[in-house]
Amino acid sequence: MRIGLGVAALIVLLDQISKWWIVEKVMRPEGIVGAPFYSPTRIELTPFFDLVMAWNRGVSFGIGNNGGPWNALILSGLAVVIVGLMLVWLRKAETPLLRLALGGIIGGALGNVVDRVRFGAVADFLDIHVGLYHWPAFNVADSAITVGAIVLVVDSLFAKRDSTKN
Repeated sequence: MRIGLGVAALIVLLDQISKWWIVEKVMRPEGIVGAPFYSPTRIELTPFFDLVMAWNRGVSFGIGNNGGPWNALILSGLAVVIVGLMLVWLRKAETPLLRLALGGIIGGALGNVVDRVRFGAVADFLDIHVGLYHWPAFNVADSAITVGAIVLVVDSLFAKRDSTKN
């Protein structure tokens, strides 16, 4: 379990440091006083990658992003339940790859819970786009959840398991 929990802790740390930097330093420059949700502009870094400031009060990709008063509480509670189930799975995980994937999902979920507790919304700031098509803004936690989920799916489809084990 140490590998998975270590990955989870690292993801939470990287996620929160990156969000602090974006929210407090990049998107709220010195001398600007106001709400923590101030966002000056889109910062273009490459022709396909920008930094933005988006507050997601829903789930992945902004689904349910209606700003309902109970969203943060309900989604945080749901994430904590899912983390609990993932911890049980992590304890039983047989391979290091599964432990890494589960650790990434756990860390990502907890990183977003921290945002919901602090801000009532999740700070999203990475924006990948091609022309006028923009993928919904995301963050380090979302990336860890996505990569972890992909690894779990690929592992379940292609990993050879000993079916004689009980």
